[in-house]
Amino acid sequence: MKMLLILNDPPYGTERSYNGLRLANSLLRHEGVEVTVFMMADAVLCAKAGQKTPDGYYNLERMLKPLVRQGQVLLCSTCMDARGLRDEELLEGCRRSSLAELTALTVAAEKVLVF
Repeated sequence: MKMLLILNDPPYGTERSYNGLRLANSLLRHEGVEVTVFMMADAVLCAKAGQKTPDGYYNLERMLKPLVRQGQVLLCSTCMDARGLRDEELLEGCRRSSLAELTALTVAAEKVLVF
C-alpha cells in the first residue's frame, strides 16, 4: 500500500509536523506499506540538518532518519527557495522535489494524509 503524507507546518511551534512524522514512522513498521513524506510551506524546515533542541524536546531531524532509510522524504522546491533553504543544508537522504512529482505521487498513492 502506498501512503503519501503531506506536511505543511513548521518543525516547531505547532505539533502538526511532529504528529505527521510520528504516524509516518509508525506506518513504516507495517509490512507492505510504502511511505513518502512530502514537505511544503514551512514544513521544509523540518529537514534542515543540524537542529539543536533542548534535552527532553522532540527533534524532527532525528525523527526523519528512519524515514530516509526506509521511505522517501521530498521537499517542495518553490517552498525551499522562498525560505532560502539550500540543498546542502538538508538532512542526508532528503531531496528537493516539485509540484509535478507531488502530483504523480498523489495519483499513485492509495491514501493521502495532510498535516
